[in-house]
Amino acid sequence: MTKAKTFAEISTLRERNALAVKDAKEKGRRVVGTYCLYSPAELVVAAGAIPVMLCGTSQNPIPAAEKVLPRNLCPLIKSSYGFAATDTCPYFHFADLLIAETTCDGKKKMYELMGEMKPLHLMQLPQLQDDAALTYWTGEMKRLKSRLETEFAVDITDEKLRDAIRLVNEERRSLKEFQDVCKHVPAPISGMDMLTVLHNRGFSIDKQEAIDLVDRLTAELREMADNGISPFKPATPRILLSGVPVGIGSDKVARLIEECGGSVVCFESCGGYKKVEPVEESGDPLAAMADRYLDIPCSCMSPNQGRFNLVEHLIREFHADGVVDLTWQGCHTYNIESYSLKKHVQETSNVPFLQIETDYSESDTEQLKVRIEAFLEMISRAKRA
Repeated sequence: MTKAKTFAEISTLRERNALAVKDAKEKGRRVVGTYCLYSPAELVVAAGAIPVMLCGTSQNPIPAAEKVLPRNLCPLIKSSYGFAATDTCPYFHFADLLIAETTCDGKKKMYELMGEMKPLHLMQLPQLQDDAALTYWTGEMKRLKSRLETEFAVDITDEKLRDAIRLVNEERRSLKEFQDVCKHVPAPISGMDMLTVLHNRGFSIDKQEAIDLVDRLTAELREMADNGISPFKPATPRILLSGVPVGIGSDKVARLIEECGGSVVCFESCGGYKKVEPVEESGDPLAAMADRYLDIPCSCMSPNQGRFNLVEHLIREFHADGVVDLTWQGCHTYNIESYSLKKHVQETSNVPFLQIETDYSESDTEQLKVRIEAFLEMISRAKRA
C-alpha cells in the first residue's frame, strides 16, 4: 500500500514527544493534561503552558484500574485511571495540572480519585445548550482562567487569549482540511492511518510544528487523490464511524471495518470532525470560547440535535454508504442516543445503520467480524443493484 511520506513522521510523533515534554519540563515549562474536547486549549496556551492529551485508549492498564473502579464501567474511564494509577503515561507523569470535566457521572466520580494523585481542576459542564447554560459556562471559563493564573503565577490578558485562539483555530483548520481529503472517491488514506494522525498529533507539544506536519501530509494526499492513488477501489463501501472517541489501542472496530472490506472515510467523534469548528476571533475572547465549546454536540447534551445534524451533514459530504455507531460498554448517553440517531439517519439520509456496543478487549472480535461483514455485504449488494 502506497503511503504519503509525511505519514511516517506523524506515526512516531507520540513517542518522540514523550521525550520532548520531559525536556520542556526540565527547562521550566508547565504542562497541562486534558482528556476531553470540552477542555479549552486556548486558555492553557495563553497561560504559557503546554496542553497535552492524556493516555486513555489502551486495554493494558484496565486490570489495575479494576482494583478500584467497577468492572462494568466504561473502558475509556478505566483506561484513563489505570494509566494514572500505574504511572505509565508520560504525559500524565509530567503534568502540573489536569483539566477535567463533568461530561458523565463515571468520569466526574473517577476524577475525584484522580485528584488525589495530581492537582486537578474540574469544570462543571452544563448539559443544555441555551442562553442560561452559556452564561454559566462562561463563568466556568473565567474560573479556569483564574486557576491557571494562580497556579502558574501568570496574567492571561485578552491579547494573549486572542493569539491563542488564532493558533488553535489554525490547528482546527489544518485538521479539517486533512479529514476533508477523504471526501474524494476513493479516499487516498485508510481510516486506520487517518486515526493514527488524529490520535498522535494530540500529543504534540509544539502546535505549530504539528500544524505544519499535517498540512504537508494533506498536500501529499491531495496529490495522491489527483493521481488516482488509493488503498481502496471506487466501489469499496464508505463508512462513517460515529459515536464514542477512539484512538490507537481502542481502534478495534475501525480496524475490523477495513479488514472486512470497508473504508472508514470519516470519524464523527470528538477526536475527529467534532474538533474542527473555529472559535470566533472578534469580540470578548472568553465569551467566544464559551460559545464554541458549549456548542460541541456530545451525547451528554440533552437534547442533542446538533449531533444529528452533524451526522446528516457528514453522510452527505463524505458520500457515506453506511453509518457504524460505536458505543463503549457502560456509556449510557451514547448507547441510548443511538436509537434516536438511527431514526434520524433513516429519515434524512436513507443509508444503512449499525450500532456496535463493545469495549477495548479483543474478546468479541470474531462476533463483530460476522456482523460487520454482513453489514458491508448488504451495502455492496445495494451499490451493485
